[in-house]
Amino acid sequence: MPKGKEELYKKLSDAVVQMEEEETVRVAEEVVAEGHDAYEAIDRGLADGMDRAGKLFEEEEYFIPELLMCSDAMYAGLDVLKPHIRREEQGEKHRVVLGVVEGDTHDIGKNLVKIMLEASGFEVVDLGRDVPPGDFVEKAKAVRAHIIALSTLMTTTMGEMAQVIGLLEREGIRGQFKVMVGGGPISQSFADKIGADGYSVNAAEAVRLARRLVGSRP
Repeated sequence: MPKGKEELYKKLSDAVVQMEEEETVRVAEEVVAEGHDAYEAIDRGLADGMDRAGKLFEEEEYFIPELLMCSDAMYAGLDVLKPHIRREEQGEKHRVVLGVVEGDTHDIGKNLVKIMLEASGFEVVDLGRDVPPGDFVEKAKAVRAHIIALSTLMTTTMGEMAQVIGLLEREGIRGQFKVMVGGGPISQSFADKIGADGYSVNAAEAVRLARRLVGSRP
């Protein structure tokens, strides 16, 4: 194990939580200079920091302005690390249609998932945020996606995820796509309740879940 990488990842995470954009960039540059794995640094540093910031938000220790400053720091670190991600090359790429469901515009988590899926060899079609249920279904059909990935940070829009699955069922094509869900208020029990194929608690777990889901395809 290269010396000091755990310490650097913790510094990255702390810098994001503490909203220190310049420090995040400095530590990210150190990660690159020392030859550590950029993907791992995003996962265990930047993403971990945003996870922690999200928990502080849920506990009402942080509010929207703090969360935005944390995300600014995270994105600044991403700009440094992204060009150094060793992308996994494979034959035909599995396609993921990804987006934040209608009524929600929080896309920090979704953006992280996109970056990490692409780094892991997936082809990602990003529909952005505030996406109507029908748009997920139509795009998945159009690009012959393997996975539809739905995100939300709000309890009020969780029902939109069930709407997507309902549309797939009504069109008789539910079996053609794996549906994975994630975001702050989502849980495994909610995923089970709406009939999703999987739930992930964070961006790194989303990649592991996506790999499992395509591995289970015929």
